Formats: sequence, structure tokens, C-alpha cells
Amino acid sequence: MAGLSTGNTMNSETAAISELVHCLSSRSAESVARDQAAREIYRRGCALAEQAITGWRKNPEVGAFLSGRATVGVAVTPEHFAAIRSALGNPRLANVPPDQDAEEFEWSLGADVHLDILTTRQPGGTGAIARFLAKFGEGIQQVEFPTPDADRAAAMIRSRLGIAPIYPTAHTGADGTRVNFFLASAADGKKVLIELVESHKEA
Repeated sequence: MAGLSTGNTMNSETAAISELVHCLSSRSAESVARDQAAREIYRRGCALAEQAITGWRKNPEVGAFLSGRATVGVAVTPEHFAAIRSALGNPRLANVPPDQDAEEFEWSLGADVHLDILTTRQPGGTGAIARFLAKFGEGIQQVEFPTPDADRAAAMIRSRLGIAPIYPTAHTGADGTRVNFFLASAADGKKVLIELVESHKEA
């Protein structure tokens, strides 16, 4: 792909999100471009999310539940998912509950960039990832924020800000997490799916 094949010619700041996502499967000879693409995807995802939750952070009670570093979730086709995972040395797949239409793995670049690469188990199906891919194609599907208590955080957002979560109570997510979601509004009428993630606590 012109402009994305090497670190010297890539202009990640002006590339379309589809081009950046395509570049994630670049192998060792193009790893500089791959890493640049990952950083730009992460920057755009975080910027979009921060636009949507600026008002949340102004409330100190709500903000206390959103103090951790974000992870940007990127939805890709099953074929591209396999190619990206192979290019990265086959990182561990997350343990996703079997009733959920998703496969995923995490990928970090140092301490500053955290991506969650997601795909559907049933292309063309009714699952959230399948529906996203059918409507928008590959791209930023959600932005995840760690929280110490997903139910308390969701209740606080509902009571203080009047924004209802997708689920009445947190659901089991990948690797034993507890999760809930909010569809928040960003600039220019854009919507961003915000995921609150409560990590599994060992007994």
C-alpha cells in the first residue's frame, strides 16, 4: 500500500483508519510502519473517547472510577485477525465466554499504547462485532477503561449524569472480567462505545 509500506514514507496522521488497520498485519520488514499505525490508532481512539467523556471527568465521583489507562478496541475481519496475530508472534487469545460472538487478544507497545484486537466468530451474524464490521468495516469499535467496580461505576454515571448503561448489571467479559458499556456522544454527532472493565480479582 503506497505510503504505508515503510516507516520513511508513512504519514500516519493523515492516513484513513482503514489504511492504519490494514497496516497492523505488516511483518518484520515493515514493523516500523506497523507500530506507527498502532500508535496513531491508539491516539485517535483515545481522542474520540475523551471528547465523549469530558463531562464525565468533570464530576469527581465519576472521574474516580475512570482513572486508569485506556485500551482501544479494534474490530477486524477473521482473516485479518489471524494475519495480525501471526505477524505479532501469535499472542495469547483471551478467554471469551462461549456465548459471546468475539475472539480477541491484547497488544501493547511499551507502557503507552494498548490495543485490543477483536473479531467475530460468526461473520454476517448478529453479534456486536459482526454487526459493527457489516456497518462500518474495520476500525475502532470501542474504547475500554479499567474501573475498580463496574456496577458502582455504571450506577454513578446513571445517577450523576443521567446516562444509562447498555446492560442493567455488569456482564462477564474476557478472562473473567466484569464489563458494561455506554454509547456516548463525541464531537460532530459521532458515537463511541465506552467499555468499563473490572479486572478479575483472585480469591
